[in-house]
Amino acid sequence: MGEKSPAQRYVRTMTEPVSPLTPRPVRFAAVGQWWRDVTFLHWAVAPESVAGFLPAGTRPDVLDGVTYVGLVPFRMHPIGGRVGPRLPYVGTFCETNVRLYSVDATGRRGVVFLSLDASRLVPVLGARISARLPYKWSSMRLERSGEVLSYTCRRLWPGPRGASSRVVVRAGRPVVAGELESFLTARWGLHVAWHGMTLYLPNDHPEWPLRDAELVELDDGLVAAAGLGNPAGPPVSVLHSPGVPVRFGVPVPVSA
Repeated sequence: MGEKSPAQRYVRTMTEPVSPLTPRPVRFAAVGQWWRDVTFLHWAVAPESVAGFLPAGTRPDVLDGVTYVGLVPFRMHPIGGRVGPRLPYVGTFCETNVRLYSVDATGRRGVVFLSLDASRLVPVLGARISARLPYKWSSMRLERSGEVLSYTCRRLWPGPRGASSRVVVRAGRPVVAGELESFLTARWGLHVAWHGMTLYLPNDHPEWPLRDAELVELDDGLVAAAGLGNPAGPPVSVLHSPGVPVRFGVPVPVSA
């Protein structure tokens, strides 16, 4: 039959189906929040090029032989509310994450964050200490003029200090999520390395209301600062969403 290609070696059976609706609704929410004014930029990459960035017990999730690097700027509003503690001084703040796509041995698809820049120091410190997530404190701004959204970010702490990003998009018409759109956005948990083990943190939210988007301007250094190098060419997918409310459940260990 011949040796499998590198991409084929990352394809496994028994993974949960790609679905715009959560396969496992969160029963006991630990934290609730809103993600608003979300823009998704994605580049296709070979799975073997990012496998080393994923925590133990996970591998790159692939679609048609490739996986993706995501750059996702948005606005958080607010942490807590009906399903969790409301933190002081947090309010609404901007965030931009660089992320990869993962699947574990039980078939749970997820996200792995390489960096999460946020404009409030309190949640940055809290998430770095409690969840070991790679949050960064940054100066950030979101401006909107009609359907044009401009996201800017300049990192303050920790390094690389001065890493920056500017993303300008024009939101377009609503789109029905196809296989690729669902693969990139319908993620029902995250995988994170935590004190020598890997945890899966589930979440649920309504189906994303997605719109196509035109990339007006992109000057990004966050992907390279995460160790991935500069993306080759323009993103293969640009989407926008007004946002969804999100609930996070209790983390569970992942078997290596």
